Order: sequence, then C-alpha cells, then structure tokens
Amino acid sequence: MSVRYFQAEPDRMPEEVFEEHHVLLNLNPNPHRVQNWRDDELRDFTFLMDEIVVTPAGMRSGWRWHDKSDVIVITLDPAKVAQFAQSELGMLLDPQQFRDLPQFSDPDLCAAGVILRDALEADDMSSAVMFEAMSRVFLVKLLQKYGKRRTNEVELSARFTSRHYQRVLSYVQNRLDQTITVDQLAAEVGMSQSHFARVFKETLGSTPMQYVMAYRIEQAIKMMEDAERPLGDIALACGFADQAHFTRSFKQAVGQTPRAYRAAKPA
Repeated sequence: MSVRYFQAEPDRMPEEVFEEHHVLLNLNPNPHRVQNWRDDELRDFTFLMDEIVVTPAGMRSGWRWHDKSDVIVITLDPAKVAQFAQSELGMLLDPQQFRDLPQFSDPDLCAAGVILRDALEADDMSSAVMFEAMSRVFLVKLLQKYGKRRTNEVELSARFTSRHYQRVLSYVQNRLDQTITVDQLAAEVGMSQSHFARVFKETLGSTPMQYVMAYRIEQAIKMMEDAERPLGDIALACGFADQAHFTRSFKQAVGQTPRAYRAAKPA
C-alpha cells in the first residue's frame, strides 16, 4: 500500500492505465466539478466531501478537476489485496474487483485514510506502527463493505454444503503427501478459519484436522493392500512426517500398528 496526499489547483491528468488499484478520497469540504474518464466513458459530476472514487487496476482513467483539489490517493497491489482478503478475511475476490464501483460516500473510510496520511507524514517509530495497523484497518473496512466476492462463493458462504465438501475433499486428495492446515482448507472454500471449523464440525461431526487424519489413515490402509509396498513409502505418500509418526497415528486410530495390521490381514 502507498499513500499520497495532493492539493493542486484546477488542472487535468491525461488518461493512463495502472497496474494497481487507485482509491481516491476527497477531503475538500467545498463541492466542485470533476470529470473522470473510465475506459473512454466520461463521468461528469459534483465531487462532495468524503466521497471516494476507486479506479481498478487495468482500467484506462483520466481526470480533470475544476477547483482546487484536496485528496488522498491510496494505491493497492491487486495480488496482495487478494491474498490479504483470502488469508485474513476468508474472502475469494472476484477478478473484476471494483469495476462496478466508481464512486461512493464513506466518511469512516476517509477518516481512516486521514490517519494513514498523518502517520506517514510523522515519520517516527510510533507512527510507523500506527501506519501498519491502520493499513490493515483500511483494507478490512474497504473489503468487507465493498469487496466483491466471486459469484459462486457468495452462493456457498451461508452454510457448509455438499459443494463445500467436494472442494475440501479435492484439496485433501491432491495434497495428501503434504502438510494441510485449517487455514488452507478454509481459504479453499472462501470462509474464515473460525467459521469454517465451526460449520465443518457441525456438519460432519469431526474437526477439519480429525477429518484429514482419518482420510490419511483410510488411504494408507488401501495402499497397504499391496504387500510389497514399504510402510515408509506409504507413510510419506499419505503425508506423515516419517514412519514413526505414521505408526503412532495409525495405532491411535486403528488400535494396532501398521505392521501388525498388515500381518493380520489374510494373504
């Protein structure tokens, strides 16, 4: 995130295309005329205090303001915004983020922008901490109120459905030999970690990690049907750290060690 503060006499900015999202916060208390070109479409409007204009990455945009400007411009890297939304808020954002949101009024978001500007201008250790904290606050406010989720995620987010389960199952199947965390599974279905863990257990009767462990054991049992396959190889293929970890987990779940279980099976 970068933050810039502009006060400028009436002027014009030529049309350009940027790789970042631009969020423009109007601090001027005097209503004034502004023209904004968005992909060759002209918007001619009266700009009011605490109004915000968002120009998404990849959109051709140009400006002309007819009175002195007093604005904060915040630029956001789309990839980092998407990652923040996924990891911190459990949101999977629509690729066309902010394209349908040219202008809105939000005094609360503008106030957060002013705090960001002031922290940046102070340039001391405490202000650096404040800037980092308020950057997170600003992003959370922006995304929770105006972030556009992928359409299918909006449809799935109310509760844990069979489609959620299929996504979790596919994720576990494709990464069976790897470490799998609750965070990863929650992100896969577009939920926060706490919400995902709660609705998963309510629906399936076990925690996500209990489910993953049970699936690992289930697949290990299937692999053990091949009497020639080493237990160490099966352990790694099913995501256990080593054969000792596999043995402990298997005995806890099945009641006997993998070696004893295999020996007890009829040839």
